[in-house]
Amino acid sequence: MDDLDVSLLRLLVEEPRAGMREYARVLGVARGTVQARLTRLERDGVIDGYAPKLSPAMLGYPVLALVHLHVAQGRLEDVIDSLHALPEVLEAHSIAGEGDLVCRVAAKDNAYLEYVIQQLVRVPGVVRTKTEVILSERVRYRVLPLVARPGRSAPGTP
Repeated sequence: MDDLDVSLLRLLVEEPRAGMREYARVLGVARGTVQARLTRLERDGVIDGYAPKLSPAMLGYPVLALVHLHVAQGRLEDVIDSLHALPEVLEAHSIAGEGDLVCRVAAKDNAYLEYVIQQLVRVPGVVRTKTEVILSERVRYRVLPLVARPGRSAPGTP
């Protein structure tokens, strides 16, 4: 990635609805250049989608929690398949550490969160859970700080 790619990605994140013409104007390049760069960044997997970020709280689900799932050996894929059927499961990640999966879940209130946890416990292959309620978001999900540092290694690494 060069400086133009970095600038374009920054614009996409900061002004996602501006459009090709505006990106080209701000960057001082032709609209075709912007389109070609976007096409390449999409093809290379740097850009993996375009979608609005929806607020669970504004959709009636203000309670967020991280639920760690301990899964019986050999049942991970079955559990993951079952998680897709639970709309309150916003995302799930395989982890090393406490448990096998961690899920971010949304709930209407604490009583509903308990219901969601009970649904997770009933999934065949889930042995036990550990839940952490998210009190507030302190750093929003972000990738933009990494864009300005492409290819840099962490301190102490080659």
